[in-house]
Amino acid sequence: MIQQVKEGHVKVEREHGIATIEFFHPQSNSLPTKILETLASDIHSESLNPDTKVIILRSGGDKAFCAGASFDELVAINNEHDGLIFFMGFANVINAMRKCNKLIIARVQGRCVGGGVGIVAAADYAIAVEGAEVKLSELTIGIAPFVVGPAIERKMGLSAFSQLAIDGGKWRTGDWARRKGLYAELHPTVETMDDSIDSFSNVLAHSSPEAMHELKKVLWYGTDDWDHLLKERASISGRLILTKYAKDAIQKFKERARSSQS
Repeated sequence: MIQQVKEGHVKVEREHGIATIEFFHPQSNSLPTKILETLASDIHSESLNPDTKVIILRSGGDKAFCAGASFDELVAINNEHDGLIFFMGFANVINAMRKCNKLIIARVQGRCVGGGVGIVAAADYAIAVEGAEVKLSELTIGIAPFVVGPAIERKMGLSAFSQLAIDGGKWRTGDWARRKGLYAELHPTVETMDDSIDSFSNVLAHSSPEAMHELKKVLWYGTDDWDHLLKERASISGRLILTKYAKDAIQKFKERARSSQS
């Protein structure tokens, strides 16, 4: 099943108890509202599907895993309500992953920025290639990683999250991300990464669904307030994105991106 969105898609494939959910956008797999909505919905659907034993979450293409928020949509936000709605897209995906009663493996074939780091952190197990660098660039455009912060802090600890959030212009290596706990495995090539994912997902597909469900509840213990917490965080981002600093910073970023493509 493929759900088309403007300049992108979300695709779900199922085989032998493994559901693979793929999102794609031509702008380095950035995440507009429609893709976020569809991702959250598909993760919820697979959670309810008795034939699905494990979920692989991946992005399309062979470059960036995810460039984070869609700058086209960020620059179009002109009131706090619309800002809240946009950032709730990330909150809804993270909460869908948190509540999903199936274990989720993230396949990370390239760089992660902002919300992409949050999605990887919300996975239960992430397998990446060595070039999968990470960065939280939100502070450089006048906001901060408020919505994804709880997922990243939970996975990597406050110190690592602080380093990423405060130094938003710096890329951290895949090895750094593995040592801090974001990635469970790091592979030299896409081929060896995919071999590991295939092998591991097949093991999980033949494991006890009840045991994996109970393990998932243990792993996410203490996050029952995230429906409320992430909405509060989305509200902060939705307000800050309206500031002159943020508007100017996003416009400069878009101009640099156009210049680099010309």
